[in-house]
Amino acid sequence: MKLEELIEHLDYTDLVGFKNVDISGISYNSKTTKKGDIFVCLTGEYTDGHEYAQSAIDNGAVALLVERKVENVTDIPQVVVKSTRHRIADIADRFYSSPSKGLNLIGITGTNGKTTVTHLIQKIFEQNDEKCALIGTLGYKLSSSGEYRDAKHTTPQAPELQATLRLIKDVDKIDNVVMEVSSHALEQNRIGGCCFNGAVLTNLTQDHLDYHITMDNYFEAKSLLFKKLQEGDFAVINADDNYGERFLSVVPEVVRKFTYGVKNRADVMAKNINFSLNGAEFTLVTGGEEYSVNLHMNGMFSVYNVLAAVTASIAMGIDLQVALKALENVRGVAGRFEVVAHKPLVIVDYAHTPDGLENVLKSAREITPPDGKLICLFGCGGDRDATKRPKMGAIAERIADKIVITSDNPRSEDPQQIITDIIAGLKSVNPDKVTVEPDRGQAIALLKNLAGNKDVVVIAGKGHEDYQILKDRTIHFDDREEAKKVFEGSVI
Repeated sequence: MKLEELIEHLDYTDLVGFKNVDISGISYNSKTTKKGDIFVCLTGEYTDGHEYAQSAIDNGAVALLVERKVENVTDIPQVVVKSTRHRIADIADRFYSSPSKGLNLIGITGTNGKTTVTHLIQKIFEQNDEKCALIGTLGYKLSSSGEYRDAKHTTPQAPELQATLRLIKDVDKIDNVVMEVSSHALEQNRIGGCCFNGAVLTNLTQDHLDYHITMDNYFEAKSLLFKKLQEGDFAVINADDNYGERFLSVVPEVVRKFTYGVKNRADVMAKNINFSLNGAEFTLVTGGEEYSVNLHMNGMFSVYNVLAAVTASIAMGIDLQVALKALENVRGVAGRFEVVAHKPLVIVDYAHTPDGLENVLKSAREITPPDGKLICLFGCGGDRDATKRPKMGAIAERIADKIVITSDNPRSEDPQQIITDIIAGLKSVNPDKVTVEPDRGQAIALLKNLAGNKDVVVIAGKGHEDYQILKDRTIHFDDREEAKKVFEGSVI
């Protein structure tokens, strides 16, 4: 593609040394820049891409997208824009010929539940004899039985996202795509150019305040997905969420609105909810009709996730009985309330927010025998919102009988300081109830002596992750593997 064509509709402020060169790719990392690329000088919290422009040129970049003219660069054109972070999406969409316009693209956003809801919707499409690709935290995959590919972010950066959508459409011949959409992706316009046919809100609770600072900012970022919807599209909103009404208020009038819930009146509701070791059972109510639902998944959060997926399928005109059959066959999603041993019952979950941890522990409490204990092992991530640490400590202390506080992904922070922040939320550090072990592997090993056969153990925070990010390196670490080693005799 010629540079002139690539920037034809771009809102640029200046062109420096313009030449109508051939562009064969888009890059924003100078180390991976290839010959013929336009290099986008992204400005972030820690790095400034303008400083790597010459390195990108040395690796073959033939043009630059910049926020300010890079001095001493005279041999290649520079396209000046106000925000490279926002305009990279525009050129990516243009370069890949707007692939989302030929797809039925459904966006799922919210603090918790995004991954599960995308997987549930993918299953529903397949039960309806339609192909559906999935993009999200675990990577992207073309079918529920397929392999995950690449997972750098919950929502990929714009060039990777548009390239993936083009691949899904042209090479794999798939017309439906369900995608997790993170608040970071919305704030940074990674999904710019994407034409969504529908959007689903799971919930909005505290997370990422290290980035968004306030819950209002967090809401505004999430709301961008719904503001983008156009006539004929649909919005699915959790009526029980504290921000539900606010989300409904920003959805354009021409967009079809659907709600789901348990407590508040909604288009799709669940009642008569019961939990057992086998899963959740409830009565689904919609359109004046009632349907019995028997899930292999457990917990109230699973009920909400199923309601979100069902409501989205109704919005898309998929037969309700088809959707329910698909959902009743789902065994769960990797690292989401995943049972890895039976005696004791050991559950690994991704819960890493106050609301997420509370939901998981309440669900685990529902299936803890009267003569058994609920034990929770968790930590908090470093270089992330520190205000949630004492809140998570207080939640674990209130709901669990015993807690083990350990490291999560400490990143550049001192693990002991993170643990101290968690402990600040406890009423007391009674050694009969609270155990502290910074080494996560050793902490999981301690569970062997802490948990009896009738107990329920929740290992929270990392879920599907098979790595741990330390200050100086990233190591292989998988909660599920560690737990199976410890409880070898009761592994499924």
